[in-house]
Order: sequence, then C-alpha cells, then structure tokens
Amino acid sequence: MFWRMVRGALFRQKGKMLMVAFTVALGASLATAMLNVMLDVGDKVNQELKTYGANINVLPRGASLLDDLYGVSEGSGVSDKYLNEAELGNIKTIFWAFNIVDFTPYLNLRGRLVSASAEGGEVKLAGTWFNRRLELPTGEALDTGMRNLKSWWDVRGRWLTDDDAGAVMAGEAAAEKYGLSLGDTLVFQAGTERRAFTLEGIFSAGGDEDEAFYLPLLSAQELAGKPGLVSRVEVSALTTPDNELSRRAAQNPKSLSIKEWETWYCTAYVSAICYQIDEVISDAVSKPIRQVAESEGAILEKTQLLMFLITILSLAGSALGISNLVTASVMERASEIGLLKAVGAYDAPISVLVLAEILITGIIGGTGGYFAGLGFAQIIGQSVFGSAIDIKPMVIPLVAVLVFLVTLAGSVPSIRLLLSLRPAEVLHGR
Repeated sequence: MFWRMVRGALFRQKGKMLMVAFTVALGASLATAMLNVMLDVGDKVNQELKTYGANINVLPRGASLLDDLYGVSEGSGVSDKYLNEAELGNIKTIFWAFNIVDFTPYLNLRGRLVSASAEGGEVKLAGTWFNRRLELPTGEALDTGMRNLKSWWDVRGRWLTDDDAGAVMAGEAAAEKYGLSLGDTLVFQAGTERRAFTLEGIFSAGGDEDEAFYLPLLSAQELAGKPGLVSRVEVSALTTPDNELSRRAAQNPKSLSIKEWETWYCTAYVSAICYQIDEVISDAVSKPIRQVAESEGAILEKTQLLMFLITILSLAGSALGISNLVTASVMERASEIGLLKAVGAYDAPISVLVLAEILITGIIGGTGGYFAGLGFAQIIGQSVFGSAIDIKPMVIPLVAVLVFLVTLAGSVPSIRLLLSLRPAEVLHGR
C-alpha cells in the first residue's frame, strides 16, 4: 500500500517531480564536475606552472654552505666546488622519478670578452645542456635541457643545440652593453684558454640571465678545464603543497617518527624530492626555490578553494530550489494530507511518505547529474588545461552523500509545513 501511494503521488505530480529531479541533477552535475577537477587539478596546475621554470636547485655541498653562511653562491669567485655530470641521470631513479619533469646542469665560468669587435671586461659565462638526449641508468632515455626548462624565453636568432661547439647565446642586456648583433664573432678567455664563438641567438628572460652568455656544456668544460663537472643543476618537479609535516621534515628529517617519515618520504613534497636527490648525487645539497614552490602551493590552494566554494554554492542553490518545489507540492496536496490525518494517519508515516517521494526523485536526478557532471569535467579539462580529467571513483560516494543531504535539507521546510496542517482547517478550506 505504501509504495502504491508513493507511485501514485509521483505520477500525479510528474511535472513538479521532474523539476525537482532537474534541480537535483543540476547541483549533482556541478558537484561531480568540480570534485573531479578539484581532485585532479593539482597535477594539471603543476604541469602548467612547470612551463615557467625550475623549483629545485641542486648545489655542491661546499658551495651550499657558503651560500647559507655568507650569501655567496657558486660562480662568484669564492667557491670552486662541483658536481659530477655523469651522476645526473640518477635524478630520474629516485622514488618520485616520474614527478621530475625536466632538469639541466650549469657550469659557471670566470671569463672575459676579449674579441676585437666587442672588447669588454669580465662577463658571466655558463655552459649548459640545450637539448640533451640522456640515457638513464634504468635503460630509458630522456630529452631534457634548458630549451625545455626555459621555454618562455623570447629568442631572436635560434636556440643552440649541444652540438654547436662554436656557438653562443647572449642575454639581451649583455648584447646591448657590448653592442652585439647576430653573427658577431666573440672571443672569450677563461684562465689561459681562449676560444672564438659565433653569436647565434639573443634571448630575453626578464631576469639576471639577460646579463649572461650561454654555450654548450662541453664547450664550457673545455674552456674552463673542468671536464665532466658542473656547478649546479636546476630541476623542475611536480610537487604537493607544503604542510606542517613537510615543513618539519625540511628543517630536520630525523625529528620525525617512523610513520611520519614514511608518510613524508612517500609524498611528493618538494622537501622529500630534494632529500631523495641528495641520496643519489654525491656531495649534493638540493634546495627548493622557495618563491616558485610557495607560489605553486598558493595558486593550487586558491584554485581548489574556488572549486570547493562553487560546489557548496551550487548545492545550496539546489537545496533552495527543492525546498520551494516540494513546499508548493505539499500545499497543493493539503486536502489529501488532511484527509489522511482525519482517518487516523500519524505525522511520522505521512512525513516518511513525502520523504520517500522526494528521495526517489533525488536518486533519479542525482544519477543523471553524475553522468552529466563527468561530461562537464572533461569540457573543463580540455578548455582550461588542454587534457582530459581523470575520473576519481571516490567522487561517487561523495556525490551520493551530498545529494542525500541536499535533498533532505530541501525537504525540511515542506515537512514542517506538513506537520503544521490541521485536518479540520484543511478540509473546511481554511
């Protein structure tokens, strides 16, 4: 009898019930889309931010100590500590190897520009990988280098390759200072070694790099007499925003308990990735570039907060819509409800009857809204990030609980109205 009454009520009010289902579907679709994007947005945002450079700097231990104590960095003329180029492939063997997007080494030189066409004083020289095909210890190969890491640079002329032994690139500020043009021959001297290079590219980086000259790493090593050595390595890695645990670990990993240490080590915090790099590179100290790492975390947190607020507001709107529709339905059925009360029906069974109708409608609307939300999530992923959004199974129970709570919350005003109805007044039309 109960289910016959539910079925009859649903069909008699199919117009209003369809509107309730549509309202629930709208809220569920937005919640599904936002939750899937929110849970997947970390990697998407990180991937976008990786186009703007490295977030980890790997230094020799001695150079790092001088930098900590005196603010003196490698290449300043004080420290002559180096890393072994042959070990750099080990960076892609750490626990979070797949989170390492790019890396490139640099060899900083003390050099002078001594060419006849553009003679000057001491200049900043740096050797690097431009587009290195690196064979990894795992047997895999990786294409990396500064061209990938600094993809936003505005380059006139062309990017160098690692095979351009006699070529150099100049920063815009350096080119203006010495009056350089593409095709000029520049002679650099480092120690007693002197070599000529052709200026093949002039770049604008918007930072201190604009005052420097870049040449292939092998050419820089030969000019400096430092075969197989590098001054530092820049690493671009996908990371998880810092929290209290990661900050404690960054200060002293030994202060963590075993469980905390395992959680930290197995989470892609920037401090955990730095620690793991130090494990595979001899005498290295890896440090996060704090401005970049903190900006990434702040942007990610704000993006997730925005999506969470959109989800809450959409569900609140759905609850208000359900409340209005169901209240109108109860008012239309006031005579029916009054008659049920007059023949002895209690408030509780009548309330359960109305709730059952609304919940069945909510389930239908929520199911349709979930699948529509999956489509909305893919549209957001393609239009904003240019890639598909991974579907998260945990969203299903979350949306189910949210739909239940929203439907229940929207039913509260109608149930209160139902409880206030007096059979005598309703049946006499008052």
